[in-house]
Amino acid sequence: MNPMSRVKSLDHLVLTVRDIGSTVKFYQDILGMEHSSFADPKDPSITRHALHFGRQKINLHLSGKEFEPKAQHVQPGSGDFCFLVEDSVDQVLERLLEKGITVLEGGQVVARTGAQGQLRSVYIRDPDGNLIE
Repeated sequence: MNPMSRVKSLDHLVLTVRDIGSTVKFYQDILGMEHSSFADPKDPSITRHALHFGRQKINLHLSGKEFEPKAQHVQPGSGDFCFLVEDSVDQVLERLLEKGITVLEGGQVVARTGAQGQLRSVYIRDPDGNLIE
């Protein structure tokens, strides 16, 4: 079968959240992402928000005030995604526990398989309950 196109990388994804401020704080403080805001191209009086990491970003939509077009069934806390980090996963686990963040899977590093092969992972939840690996 010949596809219409082949995906080469991820540019951005969108998270629908209950509170932009608490989401930004979590992703900055815990995952080291950078926050940016920008005027909506369709309505410059509206400010949009994004979290940047590497060459990708997460656009944030406030629940009930999402931008069109959007996913058909938006809901805060329905995301489940895995990030690769620069640090040792053991150090990440230690820092999470020091900050009092609940680590799932028994509060320890677990073995998983990702797109790039074997991973050592820790699981936490963001303020909306999205699963972060």
